[in-house]
Amino acid sequence: MAGQQFTRNQYKAVWNSVSASEDDAKMAVSGYVDEGLYKSTGEGTRDMLLNNVGLNANDVVLEIGCGVGRSGALVAPVCKEWIGSDVSENMLAHTRKRLANVKNFRTVALNGYDLSGIESASIDLVYCTVVFMHLDEWERYNYIKEGFRVLRPGGRMIVDNVNLTSDLGWKFFEDHCKIPPAERPAQISKTSTPDELRTYFTRAGYQNIEQRFWDLWVVTWGVKPA
Repeated sequence: MAGQQFTRNQYKAVWNSVSASEDDAKMAVSGYVDEGLYKSTGEGTRDMLLNNVGLNANDVVLEIGCGVGRSGALVAPVCKEWIGSDVSENMLAHTRKRLANVKNFRTVALNGYDLSGIESASIDLVYCTVVFMHLDEWERYNYIKEGFRVLRPGGRMIVDNVNLTSDLGWKFFEDHCKIPPAERPAQISKTSTPDELRTYFTRAGYQNIEQRFWDLWVVTWGVKPA
């Protein structure tokens, strides 16, 4: 709704408000609408999974915050089932349109705080990319903890965020500092430190926790004990 003011924790209202059309949704998520770029970044996410946690033909894969299905279109063909979850019903409608010719996927609407629509010990791989920046710290941790719940023993979870401790991440942070407090949108991007993400994984019970750094990003993953 035009002029509507939201608080940050009104995740469903915030993201439904900016995603009525597919182009609106793309701009809200990534800042661009170019399909060629969407395909290449989707390939990048698929390759990140392949290179760091593995992506197998018999995996049931859950994406938290799937947006318009940018990576789902590339991940679904190489796994058993891809589940796209998002707090925004509008986003999920765009995802279903994008993956209309894909048979092994389904979508799940989230409440913004947990994975209550996903059965415990039913997933092999959970991933969440370019989402944590839009969440408060408590929701970041809760999604990692919920990921642990829905994973089968031996399952993997991987997340990323802008790395505050990198030079590019610090520039990102300073650029956002320049936005006057009263003008900051509810979904404004916030950074993480590597220690923050590692702590969440450790406290949630994961093992074999690893991290990778490049450009402004920190990627963290771990394994649910078998």
